[in-house]
Amino acid sequence: MTTLSRPPFDPAAPGPTRSERFRRWLLFGLQDARGSHQGPGAVGDPNLKKHSWWQVMCLTGVDYFSTLGYQPAIAALAAGVISPLATLVLVAVTLFGALPVYRRVAAESPRGEGSIAMLERLLPRWGGKMLVLVLLGFAATDFMITMTLSAADASAHAIHNPFAPGWLQGQNVLVTLLLLALLAAVFLRGFKEAIRVGVVLVAIYLGLNVVVVATTVFEAFAHPVAVGDWWQALTTSHGNPFMVVGIALLVFPKLALGLSGFETGVAVMPQVQGRPGDTEEDPAGRIQGARRMLTAAAVIMSSFLVTTSFTTVVLIPAQEFESGGRANGRALAFLAHEYLGDSFGTVYDVSTIAILWFAGASAMAGLLNLVPRYLPRYGMAPAWARAVRPLVLVFTAIGFLVTFLFEADVDAQGGAYATGVLVLMTSAAVAVTLSARRRHRRWGTIGFGVIAMVFIYTTVANIFERPEGIRIASFFILGIIVISLLSRIRRSFELHATHVHLDRQSLEFMSSSLEGPIAIIAHEPLRLSAEAYASKLTSAIEVSHLPVDYQALFLEVIVDDSSDFETDLEVRGVLRHGYRVLEVHGPTVPNTIASVLLHIRDVTGLMPHIYFRWTEGNPVVNLMRFLFLGEGEIAPVTREVLREAEPDVTSRPWVHVG
Repeated sequence: MTTLSRPPFDPAAPGPTRSERFRRWLLFGLQDARGSHQGPGAVGDPNLKKHSWWQVMCLTGVDYFSTLGYQPAIAALAAGVISPLATLVLVAVTLFGALPVYRRVAAESPRGEGSIAMLERLLPRWGGKMLVLVLLGFAATDFMITMTLSAADASAHAIHNPFAPGWLQGQNVLVTLLLLALLAAVFLRGFKEAIRVGVVLVAIYLGLNVVVVATTVFEAFAHPVAVGDWWQALTTSHGNPFMVVGIALLVFPKLALGLSGFETGVAVMPQVQGRPGDTEEDPAGRIQGARRMLTAAAVIMSSFLVTTSFTTVVLIPAQEFESGGRANGRALAFLAHEYLGDSFGTVYDVSTIAILWFAGASAMAGLLNLVPRYLPRYGMAPAWARAVRPLVLVFTAIGFLVTFLFEADVDAQGGAYATGVLVLMTSAAVAVTLSARRRHRRWGTIGFGVIAMVFIYTTVANIFERPEGIRIASFFILGIIVISLLSRIRRSFELHATHVHLDRQSLEFMSSSLEGPIAIIAHEPLRLSAEAYASKLTSAIEVSHLPVDYQALFLEVIVDDSSDFETDLEVRGVLRHGYRVLEVHGPTVPNTIASVLLHIRDVTGLMPHIYFRWTEGNPVVNLMRFLFLGEGEIAPVTREVLREAEPDVTSRPWVHVG
C-alpha cells in the first residue's frame, strides 16, 4: 500500500473552492476497502477504547430494550387475550433458541462479522456473494425499519402526551421526519460517545419501566375482577386449554419484534473488553464477555415481556389498542399516565422518546458498519460508499421515503421489521447448524437444526400473515443487487490488488534484464506442456519481433474465485521445462496482469512489455466471460486497466498483441 505525504503549505497558492471544501467535508473519514470500520466517529482507529460487557449491552439495548415502547401494544393488538401465552412462547424461543444460536455465532465471528460472514465462508464464489447480498437486503430492511418505526413511535409518545401542544395532533409524519433529520445531523457531525449515552438512557429507561411494571402488577392483582375478566375472555373465546396453547403457538410469530437486538449484539463485539492475554486469533475474553452481554440482555428483556404482556391486556381496554386509541403503540406509557400520574407519565414519555430515537442511532450505526464491511470488498459499491457522511444522507433519504409510504404508522411497519429480524435470525440458526455439521458435532447439529426449523416456521408464518414485510424487503434486496452488480461492472477496469509481492525466484528471473525493458509473454496456465511453451515463444518471436535467442519470461494467472474483487497477489517464480514462469493467483486475469506489471515497473525501475495473442471468439461473449469468470478478451482489457491506472502514457507498461 502506498502512503501519500501531505504537500507543504504554500501561502501563495489559491485556497480550495466552496465545492472542494464541501467535497472534503462530505468524504471525510473515507474508509479502506476492507471495511475495517469500527463505527461512526472511530473509523479504523486501532486504539479504540474497549468497554465492559455490560456497558456494550446498553449500546445494544437501545435497540433491543426500546421495543418495550411498542411491543406490548403490538402484541395485544395482534394476539388479543392470548398475548401473555404467545409471549411465553416468544420468551422460550428467545432463551432456548436465539440465545444459544448467537452465543455460538459470537464464538465463530469474534470480530463482529456476524452470521452473514459465516454463511459467506460456507458458500464460496458467486453463490455466496449473491446470498450475502440477499441477506444484506433483509438486514437493510431490519435496520431501516428500526429507524423509521422507532422514530414513528417516539412521535406518537410525544403527540399523545397530555402536555403536548394541540397543533401537534395529527402531525406524526412531520415529527417523525424531524427526528430522522436530527439523527442524520448527529451522524454528519460525528458520533463518538455512543456507549456512554447508551448506558445513561438504558439505565433511566429500565429503571422507569421497573416502577411501571411493579405498580401495574400490584394494580392487576389488587383488582381480581380485571384478572377474572381476562381469564373468562380467554376461556370462553377459545374453550379447550389445548386449543389455547395451539393458537398461542400460531400467533407468536406476530410478536417477533421482541427478538431484535441479537444481530446488533454480535456486530458490536469488537467494543467488548477482553482479557489481557487475548489475541486476534484467540479472543477468549471478548467471546466470554459477548456471551454474558447476550445472556443478560435476553433475560432482562424476557422478564419485561412476560410481565408487560399480562398487565397491558388485563388493565387496558381492548379498544385503546386500536388505531387512534390512547394505547396504540404506547401501552406502557398509557399505564404510566393512568396509574402514576401525568407528571411521572411525562418523564416516562421523555425517556421513551429518547431511547426510541437512540435506537435509530443504533440502527444507523449498524448500517454504517454493515455496508462498508462487504460491498466495497466485492467491488459492489462506488468509492464514496466507504465514507460515513454520504451513506448517512442516502439512508436518511430512504428513511424519509419509508416514513411517507407508511405514514409514520407503527403497526403498518411491524410486518417489515419482523420479517427482517426473523430472516437474519433464521440465517444465523442455519449457519450455526451447518458449522456444527462441518465440525462433526452430532448433537449440536440436531439441536441447532431444531432451532433452525422453529425460526423457519416463524419466518414463513410471519410472511404469510403480514406479506407487506416481504414486499418491502424485496425492494431493498432488488435495490442492493441491482446497484451492486452495476457498481461491479463499472469498477471492472480498476486494479483489484491490495498488495503485490514478488518472491526471490521471480526477482532473480528479472535480474538479467537490468539494462533494458522487461519482456513478458502471457501464457494460459491450462497449457503446461513443453510444446505449449515452445509454441508460445515461437509465436512471440515471429509476430512481436523479439530476439531469436530471447530467454523467455512467462506470466501465468490462475483464477481461483472470479467473484472476489480485492485480493493480495503473491507472485511465485517457477522453472517449468526449462522456461522461467511467473505464477500468480487472482480473481481476474487482465486486472491481475496489470497489477503485476505496474509492481514490476515500480520495483525494478524498468518498463515491462507484455506480449499476447488475440483471443478467439465473439467479443460480447468474451466480455461476459471477463465480467463473471475473470477471463475473456485479455489483451484489450489489460490495456484498458493499465490506461485507467496510469494516465501518463510514458509511464505505462506496454501491451503488444499479435
